[in-house]
Amino acid sequence: MNTIIHPIDPVYDENSRILILGSFPSVKSREQGFFYGHPQNRFWRVLAGIIGCDVPITIDEKKRFLLENNIALWDVIHSCEIEGSADSSIKNAVPNDIGDMIAKSNIQCVFTNGKTADKLYKQYIEPRINFKAVCLPSTSPANAAWSLERLIEYWGKEIEL
Repeated sequence: MNTIIHPIDPVYDENSRILILGSFPSVKSREQGFFYGHPQNRFWRVLAGIIGCDVPITIDEKKRFLLENNIALWDVIHSCEIEGSADSSIKNAVPNDIGDMIAKSNIQCVFTNGKTADKLYKQYIEPRINFKAVCLPSTSPANAAWSLERLIEYWGKEIEL
């Protein structure tokens, strides 16, 4: 396994008040150059469902959507060894500098997208910056126990956009 460096810049600005963190970009996301690029991942449909708007399609639309709704988006891991897109295969993880992002924005709440992101956040980042995160059920298609409607309802109650 080769070490892969996270190829996607974080999305945030000084008005961002909610930070959503994944673990590490999937193969599809790395190929497309943006977060949640796999068509079966429900991330964009969940956020659009909460806000009540059309699902953003292009990278520019997705960035604008996030910033207009004061949402920052990044991943816990800066670099790691990983097989394909399997979070379970992540080894030798190096975390991103989330503290710098928080200092340059208005982030008041941090959410992790799934248990792996939450575990990695608690292991690598929370002890450094002393900022607790709330774990949300993963939008990954592998989380088949959660329907799109159920994800929208649960995420909507937690993040209160």
